[in-house]
Formats: sequence, C-alpha cells, structure tokens
Amino acid sequence: MADEKTLTKKDMKSDQEVRWCPGCGDYAILNCVQGVLADLGIPKEDFVVVSGIGCSSRFPYYMNTYGFHSIHGRAPAIATGIKVTNPELSVWLVTGDGDGLSIGGNHMIHMLRRNLDVKILLFNNEIYGLTKGQYSPTSPIGQRSKSTPFGSVDRPFNPLSLALGAGATFVARTIDTHMKHMEKTLRAAAEHKGAAFVEIYQNCVIFNDGAFDDVADKKVRSEKTIDLRSGEKLVYGKELDKGIKVEGFDTEVVDADRATVWDPSTPSPAPGFLLCQMDTDPRKPTPIGIFREVDAPLFDVEMNRQIDDATKAKGEGSFKDLVYAGDTWEV
Repeated sequence: MADEKTLTKKDMKSDQEVRWCPGCGDYAILNCVQGVLADLGIPKEDFVVVSGIGCSSRFPYYMNTYGFHSIHGRAPAIATGIKVTNPELSVWLVTGDGDGLSIGGNHMIHMLRRNLDVKILLFNNEIYGLTKGQYSPTSPIGQRSKSTPFGSVDRPFNPLSLALGAGATFVARTIDTHMKHMEKTLRAAAEHKGAAFVEIYQNCVIFNDGAFDDVADKKVRSEKTIDLRSGEKLVYGKELDKGIKVEGFDTEVVDADRATVWDPSTPSPAPGFLLCQMDTDPRKPTPIGIFREVDAPLFDVEMNRQIDDATKAKGEGSFKDLVYAGDTWEV
C-alpha cells in the first residue's frame, strides 16, 4: 500500500541521538538505509527493524519505524514471528558478524533456508566492537585481539558462502564507503521476494580500523573489487580491461573480452560459491554486488496458507480446546 504522503529520508530519522564512535561505518549505512526505505512507497508504520546485540543493533533506535532491540543472536527468531504474524509488514533485520554468525548462527541459517521474506543486513567488521575488541567468526587467521593476543587460529566464516549454502534466494555484498553501490544493492534486496542477505563491509575505527582498506579504499577499489552485475561481463580495473572467467571448478583472471557474462539466477549456486572463494586469493579482485537472486516459495506465505486451509476445514477453534487436546490431565 502506497503512502498518501511521499516520505523523505528525514521522515525515517528518529529523535534519538545517534551514538556510534566518530568515523564508524554504521553512520553511512544508517544514512543509506533511511534513504532507501523512504523511497519504497511503504508507510513508515509498516516497517519493522529488528536487531540483536552489538554496535549495529542500536539501529532500531535511530529509525522512525517500529522496531525491536532483541537479545544476542535471536533477532532472526523475533523477525520470523513478526513476519509470519503480520506478513504485510516490511521487516528488516540488522546484525553483525558476531551477533549473526556466532551465537545467532543457527537461527540465521534456518531463516535463510526457510526463505522468509525478510531483508537481512549483516555488518561485517571482522571484530567484536561493542564488547571492546575480541576476535569474531569472520576475523582472519592471525588476527590479534584482546581474546587472541598471539593471533587467531580459527578459520573464519565467509558470510556469503554460508548464506549460499543455507539456500538464501538473494545474496549480495557491498561496502560502507561505496554509497552508490550500497544504495543500489539495498534497493535490489528490498525488491526481492524472499530472504535477502546483504553482507556490508563496515569499518570499526576503534578496534579494527582499515580492515578492508586494501579493497575498499577509493584509490584501489576499481582494481581490487569486481561488481557482479546481472547480464554484464565480469570486468574490472580503471579501464575495465580485466575480467574473470568462471569455468569448471575455478575462476581465472583474463582479458575483458574473455570474461564470463554474470547470471545470479542460475539453478545452481555453484558459480556464486566460486566467486566467494576469490576473497582469499590476492591475485584476484574481491567480488561485490549480487551473487544470487532466484525465486522460491515464501515461508510466511506458505505457513499462512496452511493455517487458512486448516481453519476453513476445521473452524476457528479455541485456546481452551487446544490446551485440553491430546495428553493432558487435571491435578
């Protein structure tokens, strides 16, 4: 339902003081999300922003929408209940690499496999920021932190590979300092019907400053990243003279004219998996953009259809009948 009044970015800002560290990438993400949501033609009372625990999870306070600041790792469970109960709402889940992939990892993969129509923004700064600098599930091997003073020995999660493996129907990555790209990516996620998972490289200026400078800095971004655009060749570089060829079980750097035409809607997620693995190869650019975009039945729609069918067949029923049904007894 379109709003009678055209919303502006200002309409999406709450009256709360935004309190992140000066220079935090969360400011840019908040600014972008407020602008994108204002342009969707949805009344602001039909938005719900859900978060867990962490720096990113302050998001609901700063959005002039309904919202839940829930508990550590359980935002997917809260968002699932909201969307299933009120399927007309536009539900956005904001989490971090610690909140979403550590204590909340189990909830996250099940939300993705169910294809619940929720937009999931995972801020990845490769560190625990709110709790003052411990290593996280995405911290690289060797990361020195307060909890790994000699360097992490854990192999990190690749959030995109995890989302693809869980069966997410929309998987994308963007960067907090790449505003135009982030806006384009979030709009695509908003338009997708189903679980839309967006990893956002987000700089933590206090505990992991510059974690993504080698790919995200404007001076090197054109040479170090490759934007995955549906229907276009996988090319990169200042002159767009280099490309990536996806063939067999690997990717190869080639001349632009030999680059693969990207299609995120292939039946198999395998090409997206191959591109994800380029993150660990310094000879290849880091992919951003849309890795996966396919249609699948929506969990919230199918569940409500099942409830409607059961109600038509058996009637409304009552809570008392439910309580006394099955193996019950009186004391």
